[in-house]
Amino acid sequence: MKATIKHVDHLNMTVKSVDATADWYGRVFGFKTVEGGVSRGRRWAIIRGGDAMLCIYEEPTFGNEDAYDRKVHGVSHFGLRITDRKAWEETIKREGVKFTYPQTRYPHSDSWYVEDPSGYEIEVALWDNDVIQFDGIKETVAAR
Repeated sequence: MKATIKHVDHLNMTVKSVDATADWYGRVFGFKTVEGGVSRGRRWAIIRGGDAMLCIYEEPTFGNEDAYDRKVHGVSHFGLRITDRKAWEETIKREGVKFTYPQTRYPHSDSWYVEDPSGYEIEVALWDNDVIQFDGIKETVAAR
């Protein structure tokens, strides 16, 4: 018997500033701080948007060297799924969201690649008709 994964529960990441990061994710994606404190002398917080959670630890002296540049394994980016193009486009304008790549069209979705205050790249994905679909797979899975 295998464990069935429902979805990724959270990402744990270091950030330059807990306050700036929580504020940015709140303004851009509607995340709210649900818990926080100090552990081993470092501030931390858990921020949540829908079912997505990020556990952030403040490390203001850390750099932003890309895993590819360092030639080590690491997460290139993570993706967040949206369902409302108009609201996203309004957020982009209002917040002056910084892009790392231009908007990209895939066979069944659009993606925008943005950067948060600590330099993490995020793929913002909008699936056509809110349905996850891949070529060659007959069955589609409704996005939730």
